[in-house]
Amino acid sequence: MFSIVAFTQRSVDLFDEENFIGIGSTRKVYRIEDVVVKKHLHELGYMQSVNEQNIYNDLLAKDLANNIAPILFVNGKFAVQPFYEALPLQNGETYDLDWKADQRITTDLRQALAEISENLDGFDLKDSGNYGIDSEGKLVLIDYGMTKKLYEDQWVPLAEAGVLPQIYFEHCQVCGQEKELRIYGEADRDRRCVACGKE
Repeated sequence: MFSIVAFTQRSVDLFDEENFIGIGSTRKVYRIEDVVVKKHLHELGYMQSVNEQNIYNDLLAKDLANNIAPILFVNGKFAVQPFYEALPLQNGETYDLDWKADQRITTDLRQALAEISENLDGFDLKDSGNYGIDSEGKLVLIDYGMTKKLYEDQWVPLAEAGVLPQIYFEHCQVCGQEKELRIYGEADRDRRCVACGKE
């Protein structure tokens, strides 16, 4: 089992490309043994991790956390969560889940999603990229810290100013593959993917 104490003592050497599994606009994710580590790239990433911890604790108190990945540890630099396999992409992209028809969504998860959406200011909860799959093939919510308020009040202005990247599905100018590219504002002409060096 992964040790948080050991990780905090040697975190620098564990953030390397062989452990890298994904990146968003505010956090970069690494897999280390049986956990993922969400490294904060911006203060908003830290705020998302804190939101996840608070939302998880709220759901736990209401007995709605069975299919929600907990935050095991969070500080200003990173958050730690159990690892779950990612959902496969469709045509190289994430997609909207059908909460009513998808057989991988348990009743508990549906109730938790309703609570997050209706009472905890949840945002973007249908995106398949925000879920993993547990050992029984059921969905687990793994990325749920972006609230509507955080998105509208802080993320949108920073993205429009080119401080945070928006994600576009285009051809990388280096490898030529159609991928999700990180674009920093309208003036950004760098169309490289993460694998070709752009973060």
